[in-house]
Amino acid sequence: MKPFHWDKVNTDADHSVVWNEIVDGSLRFDDELIENLFGYNATKRNDSKEAKYLSPKLGSSSSTPSAQISILDPRKSQNIAIVLKSLATSRKEIIDALSEGRGLNGDILEKLTKVSPTVEEASKVLQYNGNITKLSDAESFLYHVLTAVPTAFNRINAMLFRSNYDPEILHLKESLQTLELGCKELRARGIFLKLLEAILKAGNRMNAGTARGNAKGFNLSALRKLSYVKSTDGKTTLLHFVVEQVVRAEGKRCVINMNSKLGRNSSQSSRSDQDSDTMISKEERDKQYLMLGLPILGGLSTEFSNVKKAAAIDYDSFISTGPNLSGRVSEIKELVTRCGASGRDGFVKEMKEFLEECDEELKVVREEQTRVMSLVKKTTDFYQIGASKDKGGHLLQIFGFVKDFLDMVDQVCVDITRKVQKKNVKNVGPSPRMSPSTRNPLMFQSMQTYFKPENSSDSEDDF
Repeated sequence: MKPFHWDKVNTDADHSVVWNEIVDGSLRFDDELIENLFGYNATKRNDSKEAKYLSPKLGSSSSTPSAQISILDPRKSQNIAIVLKSLATSRKEIIDALSEGRGLNGDILEKLTKVSPTVEEASKVLQYNGNITKLSDAESFLYHVLTAVPTAFNRINAMLFRSNYDPEILHLKESLQTLELGCKELRARGIFLKLLEAILKAGNRMNAGTARGNAKGFNLSALRKLSYVKSTDGKTTLLHFVVEQVVRAEGKRCVINMNSKLGRNSSQSSRSDQDSDTMISKEERDKQYLMLGLPILGGLSTEFSNVKKAAAIDYDSFISTGPNLSGRVSEIKELVTRCGASGRDGFVKEMKEFLEECDEELKVVREEQTRVMSLVKKTTDFYQIGASKDKGGHLLQIFGFVKDFLDMVDQVCVDITRKVQKKNVKNVGPSPRMSPSTRNPLMFQSMQTYFKPENSSDSEDDF
């Protein structure tokens, strides 16, 4: 079959057809045209119109565009140029702001730190003695800025520090307040200590006859393991058992208090309880106790809100924030001293006022941090003697132990609520009661792994 040929199409010089013809079934491209259209290494052209298009600022049509001079690594030069194009401010405005020590927002300062040259790169740029107008965008910017303000990027870092200082110091102050309030919540005499007491009694009962059977306290890290201790039949955990017992006791206390508020004396309350045995079943009364006690235990997480916030504090960051801020202040002081020797701008004045405020504030924060950490140590030692000296942990870990335990208690309360709601209370007539000798005891596996004798203070004065 004779090969098909495109008819020649007459168009203007810049938009002619991409291919000219097909010879022997093969496609032949117009190389110059595709390079021009898609930017692939365009070759020098003799055509005056194309030369003028490529270099409109050159007067002669036969001249070629002058190449820009790059001093830095090409990739870094290109990256700097990209960042500079994203700045919504001019080079002059940046130089003026660096001279006065103000006028640039945090976003611009953050971007400028990304174009900071190394000492070697800055030296190369400043040593350039050729035609400045031929420098690439990145090198041109660095040359003009460093020539006008030799300490430009040190000033940028100082101004960025000032921009970020308030949020950082505020976060540190809020963390200190959270820790202090968390310690106050932990030292409060309430349902939390009742839970710990119930756990300790259960552990001592299970460890009776062993070296750990008369413990005065236990490591709070053991709270995370209570759900692992299961009854011998595997149907319930020690955590569920203890929480349900405490919930039931709190519910019964609520009933007694309600009866007391109604003006009944203790003997009347006792008779009322006895009469209720004949009026409602034990199952219904038990359900009443549980439903009244659940909100009390369920509200523990709300009461310990600051403990849970304290558990989220990163210890390393918390401890290092103060020293890091003080270190940066010292560095900027040295910069201000250098600039003050020859500086005739407002940067020195701006920074001196800021640094004076920092010194006073950081001194107060350091004292406050020392006081609060002392309180955390006392709180930790109250619950577990010697835990604050544990080389494998840190002082704030007590809040993590308690937070995890509270989450577990919340889940158990949800499980108990579902269990109560599913109970069938429609049975007519009292359920047959089992004598103590015929009841099946709830047995748990040994708790020797989790409990150990420890001393614990019973006095609030220890705080």
